Amino acid sequence: MSEFPTREEIITAHQRIAGYVHRTPVLTSRSLNELTGAELFFKCENMQRGGAFKARGAFNACLSLSKEELEMGVATHSSGNHATALSLAAKSLGTIAHIVMPSNSKKIKVNSVKAFGGRITFCEPNLQARESTLQKVIEKTGAVFIPPYDDYRIIQGQATAAKELIEEIPELSVVIAPVGGGGLLAGTAHSINYFSNNATVYAAEPMGADDAYRSMLTGSIVPSVNPKTIADGLLTSLGERNFPIIKQLVNSIITVEESEILQAMRLIWERLKIIVEPSSATVLAAVIKRNDLFSNKKTGLILSGGNVDLDEYFRT
Repeated sequence: MSEFPTREEIITAHQRIAGYVHRTPVLTSRSLNELTGAELFFKCENMQRGGAFKARGAFNACLSLSKEELEMGVATHSSGNHATALSLAAKSLGTIAHIVMPSNSKKIKVNSVKAFGGRITFCEPNLQARESTLQKVIEKTGAVFIPPYDDYRIIQGQATAAKELIEEIPELSVVIAPVGGGGLLAGTAHSINYFSNNATVYAAEPMGADDAYRSMLTGSIVPSVNPKTIADGLLTSLGERNFPIIKQLVNSIITVEESEILQAMRLIWERLKIIVEPSSATVLAAVIKRNDLFSNKKTGLILSGGNVDLDEYFRT
């Protein structure tokens, strides 16, 4: 495998996962276009299997394993959408997913892992506990580790969302994706580089978890320490494989405040009539905040997921 995912590897990944994931729709909204002064195209990965783009990378990684490796099962540590996606992929391919989850994981994420047959081992809510617990699980089971984002197979899979967006709307001038660990952003940047007509790539990130923004400023990875944001899917530090791609291919990262994320999420719920999680809403928040970068441009926005705990909004 090459140092960075190649054009051919992304095409192969797209073909590999085609029978297992949805080709999600692209939605538009006249009222949001008027609000932003841009022509917006929303790639709805909230409608993906498992409720998020993560299914793309999980299936690509699992389908890249040998038959013998797959039979041993797969394992990861994750508090969110990757846990669900890997459980879904494992169930679909007839194997077992072993998932290490922090004890404070959201109920909706725990329930979704269980629904897809993932075998959960809980641990203390810190990275050291997650990694040490996962190592014990792997030693006991022989399962293959599938990282949440810092893996070229994962990046190739996530790249297929932007590839589909460009295939549907080839004249895009700008594409923006959220950034947490960087798998989706790195994949998006590669697809835009390979398949678009010189579109510019931006990223959106919460101010309370702005390690990617600070990493871009310093030129080296700045770890995410005690991040605080409603966008729980964007709490992780950048992956070592993802950052060089992002540094090379992403124009800049736009940080947004919590109030801006909530406003954007409400706008998407109201205007597009779809449910997205806060991480997804960061992209619209960034477009609204930095209107000068997107005005009068055909702009693609990757809506990363829609796994929202509705009990947080509708308590009885």
